[in-house]
Amino acid sequence: MKHVKDLKEGDRVFDIYLCKHKQAAVTKNGKPYENVILQDKTGTIDAKVWEPNNPGIGDYDALDYIEVYGEVNSFQGVLQVSVKRIRVCSEGEYDPAEYLPVSSKNINDMYNELLKLIGSISNAYLKKLLEAFFVKDEAFAKAFKNSSAAKTVHHGFVGGLLEHTLSVTKLCDYYCSTYPILKRDLLLTAAMCHDIGKTKEISPFPQNDYTDDGQLLGHIVMGSQMVAEKAAEIEEFPHSLLAEVQHCILAHHGKYEFGSPKIPALIEALALNYADDTDAKLETFKEILENNSENAGWLGYNRLFESNLRATRME
Repeated sequence: MKHVKDLKEGDRVFDIYLCKHKQAAVTKNGKPYENVILQDKTGTIDAKVWEPNNPGIGDYDALDYIEVYGEVNSFQGVLQVSVKRIRVCSEGEYDPAEYLPVSSKNINDMYNELLKLIGSISNAYLKKLLEAFFVKDEAFAKAFKNSSAAKTVHHGFVGGLLEHTLSVTKLCDYYCSTYPILKRDLLLTAAMCHDIGKTKEISPFPQNDYTDDGQLLGHIVMGSQMVAEKAAEIEEFPHSLLAEVQHCILAHHGKYEFGSPKIPALIEALALNYADDTDAKLETFKEILENNSENAGWLGYNRLFESNLRATRME
């Protein structure tokens, strides 16, 4: 099988992929066609079915595993597959693990590292709060391990939410060693909980798409609610402490224009905002470089970074 990340212009495709998305469309001339997104564990690629009524195009739908015959071409600098034939595959013809992007790091090892950090929390209430999520709530722990951190931008793979959360927490732990004014227990608790709402905002793989609650409420609001619900089950959990944890979660995007309901008012909230932004931006840049590993030149203008990007050249 030729993986998505290895496809290049001019390649012929005759392999099985997950149909992540399918949408009917019409050309400017009124001719019907279909927009499709093909996926395997290495990524996704756009595809076009220009003749959907062709006898060689079998009945298929989103989330079907389909055998695709076509050719890779480039449109406005972006690769896409021009599909000639499609056949829906039966169970046993494919291994689902080959079609879901997964963290390159060991998920159980990362989770155990997160549990070790929970063990280092001194405040009894905050430790109980974290244990209520990550130790005692088996359904939450399973969802957290298997969730992505985003639909497309960064850490968009199985284990992505865990990988991102652990990185942010470790960055915050470093901040605490450098800036003793930071309340470590509060900051690390907020770091571990800052994106827990994504277990409800984004549906599990292979969909990995926004849920209705995700669209209507968003992970920041839902995460704050989830923390409040768990804290309510802990006897005499201090209201002021809960408010500080919730504030850090509500302010972790930093600015209103970035979807943050609050602007950081606590130094711990500010630290969490920078740690979250640092990991998200570096991971995004890393993924851009990995997806363009064969290109030694300039990669073009990127709207997120507001710059024309290029890989480092070490002589």
